Amino acid sequence: MKFIVSSSALLKQLQSINGVVTNNPVVPILENFLFEIEDGKLTITASDLETSMITELPVEARESGRIAAPARILLDTLKNLPDQPVTFTLDGETYTIEIASSNGRYKLAGENATDFPRVPVVKGSAPVEIPSSSLARAINKTIFAVSTDELRPAMTGILVQLADNQVTFVATDGHRLLRYRRSDVGAGQTANIIIPRKAFNLLKGALPSEATPVTVEFNTSNAFFSFNQMRLVCRLIDERYPDYENVIPVSNPNRLIIGRQEILNTVKRISIYSNKTTHQVRLRLAGSELTVSAEDLDFSNEAKEVLACQYDGEDMEIGFNARFLQEMLSNIDSEEITLELSTPNRAGLLMPTTPDDNENILMLVMPVMLNNYV
Repeated sequence: MKFIVSSSALLKQLQSINGVVTNNPVVPILENFLFEIEDGKLTITASDLETSMITELPVEARESGRIAAPARILLDTLKNLPDQPVTFTLDGETYTIEIASSNGRYKLAGENATDFPRVPVVKGSAPVEIPSSSLARAINKTIFAVSTDELRPAMTGILVQLADNQVTFVATDGHRLLRYRRSDVGAGQTANIIIPRKAFNLLKGALPSEATPVTVEFNTSNAFFSFNQMRLVCRLIDERYPDYENVIPVSNPNRLIIGRQEILNTVKRISIYSNKTTHQVRLRLAGSELTVSAEDLDFSNEAKEVLACQYDGEDMEIGFNARFLQEMLSNIDSEEITLELSTPNRAGLLMPTTPDDNENILMLVMPVMLNNYV
């Protein structure tokens, strides 16, 4: 069986799904791409059993067939070939793959396609359509706060809450919580699903920059995302997500408004002098001044900066992890941010002062205990 394809077109499609392939998979055949040719169309699948990505491209082919092709050597070969038509010759008996280019010939050992695991299919689900830009933004605004603690599997994914007139994405690692809500996407149904971080990371990398509708379908065990010629299938995390709404403090009488870039730059500088274990920075709020300071007593390092701000509330002092603050401030787009506080031992709420239309971003960060050495 033969097919002819552009080397650069094939490389682009393989690179878009290569993130699924792991170095030491549970089943050795998962180190391969599954190639399936039918009606002049090449369908390529990559899988790690939990997540699968499928892409398609047109090829010149007269026959149909299937084979598993080794991912790493195939990618390395195509990366080093100039853009040109290449001919693949597949032997269905020995599973050898021969690539012929204008430069030469390359022979590699494939595997029997029947050993490749089947990709789940969705049945009876009502599809939800989300614009690619909205989905990419939701992933970017939440994924950095997903937990890596495998002992709390629910928190290693992003909770997606579908409602009639909105979609909410939630991520938490126990120290901070991100809630991103869009009111311009209606699901027409109510459901809660937890998508693994790896699946959303792969989806984020594959989403096109131009406006494209993404169709989302799901059943009790899997979620399906499809757009253009790309499909992603992932197993849902079958756990109960923490009741995050109860964690968000309702009464926050102390309100700080300040320039986002200004406080971000200050926290970056001050954190250099913080303890390398706790990364603690101290925020002292009094009148219209915010004092940001840090000390590392082990090395006698200390730093302090005073910023002008709008503050409405009682004088108070609170400590935060500088790395968490930096990540959260970097993921807000507005020029000014609002920090709502109640007491030094309760979570602070960070949000854009002027939110975009149709979106609501709320970031919660837990304080760290202050050592009152100042």
